[in-house]
Amino acid sequence: MKYGYLTDPGLVRERNEDSVIIVENSAHEILMCVADGMGGHKDGEVASSIAITHISQRFRSISSVGNKEDAIQWIQSTVSEANVEIFKYVKEHPESEGMGTTIVLAVLTPSFLLFGNIGDSSGYVVKNGKLHKITVDHTLVNLLVKSGELTEEEAKAHPRKNVLMKALGANTNVEMDIFNVELGIDGIMLCSDGLTNMLDDNQIVKVLMEDIPIPQKLKKLIFKCNNRGGSDNISIAYLVKEEG
Repeated sequence: MKYGYLTDPGLVRERNEDSVIIVENSAHEILMCVADGMGGHKDGEVASSIAITHISQRFRSISSVGNKEDAIQWIQSTVSEANVEIFKYVKEHPESEGMGTTIVLAVLTPSFLLFGNIGDSSGYVVKNGKLHKITVDHTLVNLLVKSGELTEEEAKAHPRKNVLMKALGANTNVEMDIFNVELGIDGIMLCSDGLTNMLDDNQIVKVLMEDIPIPQKLKKLIFKCNNRGGSDNISIAYLVKEEG
C-alpha cells in the first residue's frame, strides 16, 4: 500500500484551519484522518489540530485496534476524548469560545475497513475507476434534501450549505457515525469540503487514476481547486493498494 496527504490554505482564507494525517501502528494498521476547523470561529485551526493530534497519538500508542467491534469502540471513545480536549482548551482559553472542527477518519486493517465522520468532511472509496462516497454530511442542507425540501442541485448552491448540524466542540456529548466498508476496493480518499466544493467526483477521480506518484496527484488536485478560485482550505488524504 502507498499513501500520502497534503493540505493547502487555498487562495481566499487567511489561515489554514484544516489538519490532516495518516499514521501506521505497530500492527501495520492504518489510520487516515482529516479535520476542518470551523471557519468564521476563533481558533478553528487549534480545534482541528487538537482532534488530529489526540486521535493519531492514541493510535500510535496501541499495538492493535483489535477486532471490528473493538475498533468501533476505540474510534467512538477516542473521538469523544478529543471532543473533551477541545472543551478543556476553551475552558482555559475563554477567548476561543465557539471553536470546533469536523472530523472524518478511516481505519484500515487486513480484516476490515471502517469509516467515521462528524460534520461535512468526506470519506470515499475508489473502486473500478469510480469514486464512491461513504460518509453522510451532517449539514442543514443535507437534512433538507433527505426531507424532500431541497433537490441535490439546489443544495449545492444553497446560501446555508455550510451550516453544520454536528461538530467536535459544539456539544459535550458527541457520537461519530461509523460505516463498515467492504475490503474489495482500490483506494481510500478523505478530504475537507475545500476539495469537493471546487471539483466534482469525475474531476477528482480522473486525477487519482493518472499514472503519476501520489504526491503529484495531491498537488494537482489542489492546483485545480485553486485554479477555480480556492475559496476554502483544501486537505486530502489518499491511499492506494497498488500504484504503478
